[in-house]
Amino acid sequence: MDLLDFTDCTLYFENALPADVDALITQAARDYGTAGAETALLRARRLAPENLSVQVGLYRYYFYQHRLEEAMQVAERAMFLSGRPLGLPVDWNALDEARLAAAAATSFGLLRFYLLALKAASIILLRLGRISEARVRLRKLASLDSRDQLGAAKLLEVVDGFRYPIEAADTVSELTLFQSVP
Repeated sequence: MDLLDFTDCTLYFENALPADVDALITQAARDYGTAGAETALLRARRLAPENLSVQVGLYRYYFYQHRLEEAMQVAERAMFLSGRPLGLPVDWNALDEARLAAAAATSFGLLRFYLLALKAASIILLRLGRISEARVRLRKLASLDSRDQLGAAKLLEVVDGFRYPIEAADTVSELTLFQSVP
């Protein structure tokens, strides 16, 4: 499956927002960096709790404000909201190629959103220092994306590149750096 092919699919942001929700998202963008932005986004979520554009707005706000625990909650909520109409299991560990194929037949755009939310959650876990948890998610995503079109395998490679030199340095420290004279 080509995860970069957007022909013949609807993307989450193409769905019209109710006017009051749209106004709140616009207000949040205008007020970014102030408490008013978060208030507007939370009001938008209260009015449209299952709207993915609202979820993305909240995710971005929390992520860029470095409120990573809250961003993680939004990413997981976005996975739930996008996975439910696709018939995906609540537990992302249960994903497999057959479930992905069935989901793609329902809505390719929504499936791609789900997979990107899974990647976003992985990135948050990395930022939180929860490397093992992030690696498990990235490995799952990489196993489902054989052409690495979403970049999970490459990201996993980078994470492992930082991880293994540290372990190698620990091994090197056990070596004798000079030879003792008899």
